[in-house]
Amino acid sequence: MTSNRDIDTLIQMMAKLPGLGPRSARRAVLHLIAKRELKLMPLADMMQSVAATARECAVCGNIGTSEVCDICRASKRANGLLCVVEDVADLWAMERGGAFQGRYHVLGGTLSALDRIGPEQLRIPALIARIEAESISEIILALGATIDGQTTAHYIADQIEGHVRLTTLAQGVPIGGDLDYLDDGTISAALSARRAL
Repeated sequence: MTSNRDIDTLIQMMAKLPGLGPRSARRAVLHLIAKRELKLMPLADMMQSVAATARECAVCGNIGTSEVCDICRASKRANGLLCVVEDVADLWAMERGGAFQGRYHVLGGTLSALDRIGPEQLRIPALIARIEAESISEIILALGATIDGQTTAHYIADQIEGHVRLTTLAQGVPIGGDLDYLDDGTISAALSARRAL
């Protein structure tokens, strides 16, 4: 075990990242230090650059380096389809499959009475404003098949009923599953087999 306070702090910070525990973080930090010139320095530079330039898209909530992301700027994606996802990881999972060619709206979470997360804490008012401002013909609710995800889907459905066609992902999305953990084929099958809510 190292006695260097900065290295210990780095290991503790890395251990707080999703998917890394104390042992994995320690191995990663030791590997980075051992390959300082090849991996640690470029990683530190890139992290500093991303920290300075990363921002949330003003339209959809995606993460990028400009005020409006590439997806929202792409004119070919202005086809009236809007896919509503819980977080940016879900958006990126949908994009990874390449099956969806519309635009997105990131809610920033799901409704949760236990955590005191209501519509105002999410980007639901912004979603309703987009429906009114843009030529949206269909909303695809690509929310997790969890209780909070389904509660959020039903709340959104109540808010926009009669204004636009509303569908949700169908087969292939397991109950209690998150989109970020699904493979590309499963996401593609669920997207093409979506059904009316």
